[in-house]
Amino acid sequence: MNWISSLLGNLNYGTILLLMLLESTVIPVPSELVVAPAAYHAAGGSLNVVLVVLFATIGADLGASINYFVALYVGRPVIYRFANSRWGKLCLLNQEKVEKSERYFDDHGIVATLTGRLIPGIRHLISLPAGLARMNYWKFLLYTTIGAGCWHSILAAMGWYLHAIVPEDQLEQTITQYNHYIVAAILAIVVFAIVWYAVKKVKKA
Repeated sequence: MNWISSLLGNLNYGTILLLMLLESTVIPVPSELVVAPAAYHAAGGSLNVVLVVLFATIGADLGASINYFVALYVGRPVIYRFANSRWGKLCLLNQEKVEKSERYFDDHGIVATLTGRLIPGIRHLISLPAGLARMNYWKFLLYTTIGAGCWHSILAAMGWYLHAIVPEDQLEQTITQYNHYIVAAILAIVVFAIVWYAVKKVKKA
């Protein structure tokens, strides 16, 4: 999508918020190529890294809320129909992906809203099962904010670090190469969150 490429080439707080809003709905926007480059520029003095994370997280909250309320009010059949439509396929969406996010939510309960924000392929869809399950909106928003904030902080830290060692024309390629480190960090956070939630649940029992 040329207009997304144009926004990626002109990162400011407004475009960061908009792109992360889109990424949290069904538009395939790679957050790695938004937040990390924005933090890279922040390290050079053109942006503030705290505001980069803040606006990215606000955008994620807005996009996730859209998904939540769509799922809450239109229901599963309509969502599946859209996922299987031509428009759904243009958004790299299908029913199997939606069902995968539902299974993840069912397996991990409300904490899935937090941990799901950190998992590629689940991140932008986890709001749908939360809406379908009629999860309390304010609890949903809290967990979404924490999860999105953690994810964006990881990306921002990487972008800030890369500023000192990577020329800008090699940034996108290097971010792609560093992806396995991102995944490892994500898995560690997810495992910790699930264990913490399980321990807390056992103590209450």
